[in-house]
Amino acid sequence: MEYCKEYIFWLILAMKIFLAHAKVPALIVFGDSSVDAGNNNHISTVLKSNFQPYGRDFYGGLPTGRFCNGRIPTDFMSEAFGLRPFVPAYLDPSYTIADFAQGVCFASAGTGYDNKTSDVLNVIPLWKEVEYFKDYQKKLKAYLGTAKANFIIHEALYVISVGTNDFLENYYTLPHRRSQYNIDQYQAFLLGIAEKFTLDLYQLGARKIVLTGLPPMGCLPLERTTNYFGGNGNECIKSYNVVALNFNGKLNGLVQKLNGELTGIRAVLSNPYNTLLQMIQKPSAFGFESAAVACCASGLFEMGYLCHRLNPLTCTDANKYVFWDSFHPTEKTNRIISDYVIKHVVNVFL
Repeated sequence: MEYCKEYIFWLILAMKIFLAHAKVPALIVFGDSSVDAGNNNHISTVLKSNFQPYGRDFYGGLPTGRFCNGRIPTDFMSEAFGLRPFVPAYLDPSYTIADFAQGVCFASAGTGYDNKTSDVLNVIPLWKEVEYFKDYQKKLKAYLGTAKANFIIHEALYVISVGTNDFLENYYTLPHRRSQYNIDQYQAFLLGIAEKFTLDLYQLGARKIVLTGLPPMGCLPLERTTNYFGGNGNECIKSYNVVALNFNGKLNGLVQKLNGELTGIRAVLSNPYNTLLQMIQKPSAFGFESAAVACCASGLFEMGYLCHRLNPLTCTDANKYVFWDSFHPTEKTNRIISDYVIKHVVNVFL
Protein backbone atom coordinates (compact mmCIF):
# COMPACT_ATOMS: atom_id res chain seq x y z
CA MET A 1 0.00 0.00 0.00
CA GLU A 2 2.81 2.40 0.92
CA TYR A 3 4.55 1.61 -2.38
CA CYS A 4 1.37 2.47 -4.30
CA LYS A 5 0.99 5.78 -2.46
CA GLU A 6 4.62 6.66 -3.16
CA TYR A 7 4.23 5.74 -6.84
CA ILE A 8 1.12 7.91 -7.19
CA PHE A 9 2.89 10.80 -5.43
CA TRP A 10 5.84 10.70 -7.84
CA LEU A 11 3.54 10.26 -10.85
CA ILE A 12 1.55 13.38 -9.97
CA LEU A 13 4.75 15.30 -9.19
CA ALA A 14 6.25 14.33 -12.55
CA MET A 15 3.09 15.41 -14.32
CA LYS A 16 3.11 18.79 -12.54
CA ILE A 17 6.73 19.37 -13.59
CA PHE A 18 5.88 18.43 -17.16
CA LEU A 19 2.85 20.73 -17.23
CA ALA A 20 4.89 23.64 -15.91
CA HIS A 21 7.20 23.49 -18.94
CA ALA A 22 4.96 22.24 -21.75
CA LYS A 23 3.66 24.70 -24.33
CA VAL A 24 1.02 22.14 -25.29
CA PRO A 25 0.32 19.86 -22.31
CA ALA A 26 -2.37 17.82 -24.09
CA LEU A 27 -3.93 17.09 -27.46
CA ILE A 28 -7.73 17.05 -27.46
CA VAL A 29 -9.36 15.58 -30.56
CA PHE A 30 -12.82 15.88 -32.12
CA GLY A 31 -14.06 14.57 -35.44
CA ASP A 32 -14.60 11.51 -37.61
CA SER A 33 -12.71 8.39 -38.75
CA SER A 34 -9.72 10.45 -39.83
CA VAL A 35 -8.92 10.83 -36.11
CA ASP A 36 -11.11 8.26 -34.29
CA ALA A 37 -8.83 6.26 -31.99
CA GLY A 38 -11.46 3.64 -31.19
CA ASN A 39 -14.56 5.26 -29.72
CA ASN A 40 -16.81 3.43 -32.18
CA ASN A 41 -15.73 0.14 -30.60
CA HIS A 42 -17.91 1.04 -27.64
CA ILE A 43 -21.15 2.14 -29.32
CA SER A 44 -23.83 0.29 -31.27
CA THR A 45 -22.83 0.85 -34.88
CA VAL A 46 -21.71 -1.28 -37.82
CA LEU A 47 -18.90 1.18 -38.53
CA LYS A 48 -15.99 -0.39 -36.65
CA SER A 49 -12.40 -1.39 -37.30
CA ASN A 50 -11.39 -3.21 -34.12
CA PHE A 51 -10.35 -6.37 -35.97
CA GLN A 52 -7.50 -7.48 -38.18
CA PRO A 53 -6.00 -6.50 -40.55
CA TYR A 54 -6.71 -3.00 -39.13
CA GLY A 55 -3.93 -2.08 -36.74
CA ARG A 56 -1.50 -4.70 -38.01
CA ASP A 57 1.31 -2.09 -38.03
CA PHE A 58 0.22 -0.40 -34.78
CA TYR A 59 2.04 -1.10 -31.51
CA GLY A 60 1.79 -4.83 -30.86
CA GLY A 61 -0.19 -5.30 -34.08
CA LEU A 62 -3.35 -4.35 -32.22
CA PRO A 63 -6.59 -3.38 -34.03
CA THR A 64 -7.53 -0.43 -31.81
CA GLY A 65 -10.46 0.87 -33.81
CA ARG A 66 -8.34 3.28 -35.85
CA PHE A 67 -9.31 3.08 -39.54
CA CYS A 68 -5.72 2.46 -40.56
CA ASN A 69 -3.02 -0.19 -40.58
CA GLY A 70 -1.19 1.85 -37.94
CA ARG A 71 -1.22 5.33 -36.50
CA ILE A 72 -3.38 8.27 -37.54
CA PRO A 73 -2.39 11.97 -37.87
CA THR A 74 -3.21 13.02 -34.32
CA ASP A 75 -0.98 10.24 -32.96
CA PHE A 76 1.98 11.73 -34.83
CA MET A 77 1.04 15.23 -33.70
CA SER A 78 0.92 14.12 -30.08
CA GLU A 79 4.37 12.61 -30.38
CA ALA A 80 5.73 15.79 -32.00
CA PHE A 81 4.65 17.80 -28.95
CA GLY A 82 6.57 15.47 -26.65
CA LEU A 83 3.42 13.70 -25.46
CA ARG A 84 2.67 9.99 -25.77
CA PRO A 85 2.95 8.56 -29.32
CA PHE A 86 -0.78 7.98 -29.60
CA VAL A 87 -3.97 9.62 -28.35
CA PRO A 88 -6.34 7.26 -26.50
CA ALA A 89 -10.07 7.04 -27.13
CA TYR A 90 -12.24 8.48 -24.37
CA LEU A 91 -14.68 5.55 -24.36
CA ASP A 92 -11.95 2.92 -24.10
CA PRO A 93 -12.25 1.47 -20.55
CA SER A 94 -8.60 0.36 -20.56
CA TYR A 95 -7.59 4.02 -20.09
CA THR A 96 -8.20 6.33 -17.14
CA ILE A 97 -8.17 10.06 -16.53
CA ALA A 98 -4.46 9.72 -15.74
CA ASP A 99 -3.94 8.72 -19.40
CA PHE A 100 -6.33 11.34 -20.74
CA ALA A 101 -4.56 14.17 -18.92
CA GLN A 102 -2.01 14.31 -21.76
CA GLY A 103 -4.44 13.69 -24.60
CA VAL A 104 -7.87 12.38 -25.36
CA CYS A 105 -9.90 11.56 -28.45
CA PHE A 106 -13.67 12.08 -28.63
CA ALA A 107 -13.92 11.46 -32.39
CA SER A 108 -16.34 9.00 -33.94
CA ALA A 109 -15.96 7.42 -37.37
CA GLY A 110 -18.86 8.27 -39.67
CA THR A 111 -19.85 11.51 -37.98
CA GLY A 112 -20.06 14.97 -39.53
CA TYR A 113 -20.90 18.57 -38.78
CA ASP A 114 -24.48 17.76 -39.78
CA ASN A 115 -26.42 15.67 -37.23
CA LYS A 116 -28.11 13.92 -40.16
CA THR A 117 -24.69 12.53 -41.10
CA SER A 118 -24.13 10.87 -37.72
CA ASP A 119 -27.63 9.39 -37.96
CA VAL A 120 -26.77 7.44 -41.12
CA LEU A 121 -24.65 4.84 -39.29
CA ASN A 122 -25.74 5.59 -35.73
CA VAL A 123 -22.47 7.12 -34.57
CA ILE A 124 -21.60 9.88 -32.11
CA PRO A 125 -22.76 13.35 -33.26
CA LEU A 126 -20.54 16.37 -32.67
CA TRP A 127 -22.79 17.72 -29.92
CA LYS A 128 -22.30 14.47 -28.01
CA GLU A 129 -18.53 14.75 -28.43
CA VAL A 130 -18.82 18.11 -26.65
CA GLU A 131 -20.81 16.48 -23.84
CA TYR A 132 -18.03 13.93 -23.41
CA PHE A 133 -15.56 16.82 -23.27
CA LYS A 134 -17.55 18.42 -20.44
CA ASP A 135 -17.48 15.12 -18.56
CA TYR A 136 -13.74 14.91 -19.17
CA GLN A 137 -13.23 18.37 -17.65
CA LYS A 138 -15.03 17.34 -14.46
CA LYS A 139 -12.87 14.21 -14.14
CA LEU A 140 -9.70 16.16 -14.89
CA LYS A 141 -10.45 18.71 -12.15
CA ALA A 142 -11.16 15.94 -9.67
CA TYR A 143 -7.87 14.26 -10.58
CA LEU A 144 -5.45 17.20 -10.79
CA GLY A 145 -7.28 19.98 -8.99
CA THR A 146 -9.00 22.94 -10.59
CA ALA A 147 -5.90 25.05 -11.22
CA LYS A 148 -3.88 22.36 -13.01
CA ALA A 149 -6.91 21.13 -14.91
CA ASN A 150 -7.74 24.64 -16.11
CA PHE A 151 -4.14 25.04 -17.24
CA ILE A 152 -4.42 21.92 -19.40
CA ILE A 153 -7.82 22.96 -20.78
CA HIS A 154 -6.57 26.43 -21.78
CA GLU A 155 -3.14 25.40 -23.08
CA ALA A 156 -4.09 22.15 -24.84
CA LEU A 157 -4.18 21.93 -28.62
CA TYR A 158 -7.65 21.18 -29.96
CA VAL A 159 -7.86 19.34 -33.28
CA ILE A 160 -11.14 19.23 -35.21
CA SER A 161 -11.12 16.90 -38.22
CA VAL A 162 -14.53 16.38 -39.80
CA GLY A 163 -16.59 17.17 -42.89
CA THR A 164 -15.91 14.56 -45.57
CA ASN A 165 -18.80 12.35 -44.45
CA ASP A 166 -21.23 15.24 -44.72
CA PHE A 167 -20.70 15.19 -48.47
CA LEU A 168 -19.90 11.59 -49.37
CA GLU A 169 -22.04 9.75 -46.84
CA ASN A 170 -24.88 12.24 -46.64
CA TYR A 171 -25.33 14.95 -49.29
CA TYR A 172 -24.27 13.00 -52.40
CA THR A 173 -25.76 9.69 -51.21
CA LEU A 174 -29.09 10.51 -49.57
CA PRO A 175 -31.84 12.75 -50.97
CA HIS A 176 -32.93 14.72 -47.89
CA ARG A 177 -30.28 17.45 -47.75
CA ARG A 178 -30.17 17.77 -51.55
CA SER A 179 -33.89 18.52 -51.48
CA GLN A 180 -33.23 21.33 -49.00
CA TYR A 181 -29.97 22.87 -50.23
CA ASN A 182 -27.93 23.24 -53.37
CA ILE A 183 -24.23 22.48 -52.84
CA ASP A 184 -23.27 26.08 -52.03
CA GLN A 185 -26.10 26.41 -49.54
CA TYR A 186 -25.12 23.13 -47.88
CA GLN A 187 -21.54 24.33 -47.48
CA ALA A 188 -22.85 27.50 -45.83
CA PHE A 189 -25.02 25.34 -43.56
CA LEU A 190 -21.99 23.28 -42.50
CA LEU A 191 -19.85 26.38 -41.98
CA GLY A 192 -22.47 27.72 -39.59
CA ILE A 193 -22.29 24.50 -37.57
CA ALA A 194 -18.48 24.58 -37.63
CA GLU A 195 -18.51 28.11 -36.25
CA LYS A 196 -20.94 27.28 -33.46
CA PHE A 197 -18.99 24.14 -32.57
CA THR A 198 -15.75 26.12 -32.33
CA LEU A 199 -17.45 28.80 -30.23
CA ASP A 200 -18.75 26.11 -27.88
CA LEU A 201 -15.21 24.82 -27.39
CA TYR A 202 -13.95 28.38 -26.87
CA GLN A 203 -16.54 28.96 -24.16
CA LEU A 204 -15.38 25.74 -22.51
CA GLY A 205 -11.80 27.02 -22.40
CA ALA A 206 -10.23 26.07 -25.74
CA ARG A 207 -7.78 28.66 -27.11
CA LYS A 208 -5.41 26.78 -29.45
CA ILE A 209 -7.54 25.30 -32.21
CA VAL A 210 -6.76 23.44 -35.43
CA LEU A 211 -9.58 23.18 -37.96
CA THR A 212 -8.86 20.56 -40.60
CA GLY A 213 -9.97 20.97 -44.20
CA LEU A 214 -11.28 18.36 -46.61
CA PRO A 215 -9.05 16.03 -48.64
CA PRO A 216 -9.42 15.63 -52.43
CA MET A 217 -12.41 13.44 -51.69
CA GLY A 218 -13.17 12.73 -55.33
CA CYS A 219 -9.90 10.77 -55.47
CA LEU A 220 -10.65 8.31 -52.68
CA PRO A 221 -10.58 4.76 -54.11
CA LEU A 222 -14.28 4.28 -53.33
CA GLU A 223 -15.22 7.36 -55.33
CA ARG A 224 -12.97 6.36 -58.22
CA THR A 225 -14.65 2.94 -58.26
CA THR A 226 -18.06 4.62 -58.28
CA ASN A 227 -16.91 6.79 -61.16
CA TYR A 228 -15.73 3.73 -63.09
CA PHE A 229 -18.99 1.84 -62.71
CA GLY A 230 -20.77 5.02 -63.76
CA GLY A 231 -18.97 4.74 -67.08
CA ASN A 232 -16.57 7.62 -66.49
CA GLY A 233 -13.31 5.72 -66.22
CA ASN A 234 -11.09 5.13 -63.19
CA GLU A 235 -10.51 8.83 -62.58
CA CYS A 236 -11.14 11.17 -59.70
CA ILE A 237 -14.57 12.77 -59.48
CA LYS A 238 -13.49 16.31 -60.27
CA SER A 239 -16.69 17.96 -59.08
CA TYR A 240 -16.16 16.52 -55.59
CA ASN A 241 -12.64 17.92 -55.50
CA VAL A 242 -13.91 21.34 -56.54
CA VAL A 243 -16.34 21.25 -53.61
CA ALA A 244 -13.51 20.29 -51.24
CA LEU A 245 -11.40 23.20 -52.45
CA ASN A 246 -14.29 25.63 -52.11
CA PHE A 247 -15.16 24.41 -48.64
CA ASN A 248 -11.54 24.66 -47.50
CA GLY A 249 -11.43 28.25 -48.71
CA LYS A 250 -14.55 29.06 -46.71
CA LEU A 251 -13.14 27.24 -43.68
CA ASN A 252 -10.03 29.39 -43.91
CA GLY A 253 -12.30 32.44 -43.90
CA LEU A 254 -13.92 31.13 -40.72
CA VAL A 255 -10.50 30.73 -39.10
CA GLN A 256 -9.64 34.35 -39.90
CA LYS A 257 -12.99 35.49 -38.53
CA LEU A 258 -12.50 33.59 -35.26
CA ASN A 259 -9.01 35.02 -34.81
CA GLY A 260 -10.35 38.52 -35.38
CA GLU A 261 -13.33 38.29 -33.05
CA LEU A 262 -12.39 36.06 -30.11
CA THR A 263 -10.00 37.30 -27.44
CA GLY A 264 -7.03 35.04 -26.80
CA ILE A 265 -7.81 32.49 -29.48
CA ARG A 266 -5.20 31.14 -31.90
CA ALA A 267 -6.94 29.19 -34.65
CA VAL A 268 -5.20 27.71 -37.69
CA LEU A 269 -6.33 25.76 -40.74
CA SER A 270 -4.74 22.41 -41.44
CA ASN A 271 -5.38 21.75 -45.11
CA PRO A 272 -4.37 18.24 -46.25
CA TYR A 273 -5.69 18.73 -49.78
CA ASN A 274 -2.56 19.60 -51.75
CA THR A 275 -0.22 17.23 -49.93
CA LEU A 276 -2.52 14.26 -50.42
CA LEU A 277 -3.27 15.21 -54.02
CA GLN A 278 0.45 15.25 -54.80
CA MET A 279 0.75 11.72 -53.44
CA ILE A 280 -2.22 10.59 -55.51
CA GLN A 281 -0.97 12.18 -58.72
CA LYS A 282 2.69 11.17 -58.33
CA PRO A 283 2.81 8.27 -55.87
CA SER A 284 6.29 7.16 -56.93
CA ALA A 285 7.73 10.52 -55.81
CA PHE A 286 6.79 9.54 -52.26
CA GLY A 287 7.84 5.89 -52.50
CA PHE A 288 4.38 4.52 -53.24
CA GLU A 289 3.38 2.11 -55.99
CA SER A 290 -0.39 2.61 -55.96
CA ALA A 291 -2.84 5.45 -55.30
CA ALA A 292 -5.86 4.39 -57.35
CA VAL A 293 -6.62 1.30 -55.26
CA ALA A 294 -6.16 0.60 -51.57
CA CYS A 295 -4.15 -2.07 -49.76
CA CYS A 296 -7.02 -3.89 -48.08
CA ALA A 297 -8.93 -6.55 -50.05
CA SER A 298 -9.48 -5.56 -53.70
CA GLY A 299 -8.78 -1.95 -52.77
CA LEU A 300 -11.77 -0.75 -54.76
CA PHE A 301 -14.66 -0.45 -52.30
CA GLU A 302 -13.92 -2.31 -49.06
CA MET A 303 -13.75 -0.71 -45.63
CA GLY A 304 -14.90 -1.70 -42.16
CA TYR A 305 -16.17 -5.29 -41.98
CA LEU A 306 -15.54 -5.81 -45.70
CA CYS A 307 -11.86 -5.31 -44.96
CA HIS A 308 -11.10 -8.45 -42.97
CA ARG A 309 -8.03 -10.57 -42.34
CA LEU A 310 -9.24 -13.58 -44.35
CA ASN A 311 -9.40 -11.69 -47.63
CA PRO A 312 -6.55 -13.11 -49.76
CA LEU A 313 -6.29 -9.94 -51.87
CA THR A 314 -5.02 -7.71 -49.06
CA CYS A 315 -1.51 -6.44 -49.75
CA THR A 316 1.47 -7.56 -47.71
CA ASP A 317 3.18 -4.15 -47.56
CA ALA A 318 0.94 -1.18 -46.84
CA ASN A 319 3.86 1.21 -47.31
CA LYS A 320 3.47 0.78 -51.07
CA TYR A 321 -0.06 2.20 -50.97
CA VAL A 322 -1.40 5.71 -50.42
CA PHE A 323 -4.68 4.27 -49.09
CA TRP A 324 -5.23 1.53 -46.56
CA ASP A 325 -8.91 0.88 -47.31
CA SER A 326 -11.17 2.50 -49.88
CA PHE A 327 -11.70 5.57 -47.70
CA HIS A 328 -8.69 5.96 -45.40
CA PRO A 329 -4.94 6.56 -45.85
CA THR A 330 -2.18 4.22 -44.74
CA GLU A 331 0.03 4.99 -41.77
CA LYS A 332 2.79 6.06 -44.16
CA THR A 333 0.47 8.57 -45.82
CA ASN A 334 -0.69 9.82 -42.43
CA ARG A 335 2.91 10.31 -41.38
CA ILE A 336 3.76 12.34 -44.50
CA ILE A 337 0.69 14.55 -44.07
CA SER A 338 1.37 14.94 -40.36
CA ASP A 339 4.99 15.90 -40.93
CA TYR A 340 3.84 18.67 -43.26
CA VAL A 341 1.21 19.91 -40.81
CA ILE A 342 3.68 19.85 -37.91
CA LYS A 343 6.31 21.82 -39.84
CA HIS A 344 4.02 24.33 -41.56
CA VAL A 345 0.80 24.66 -39.52
CA VAL A 346 0.99 23.70 -35.85
CA ASN A 347 4.64 24.77 -35.59
CA VAL A 348 3.29 28.05 -34.20
CA PHE A 349 2.34 26.10 -31.07
CA LEU A 350 5.63 24.22 -30.66
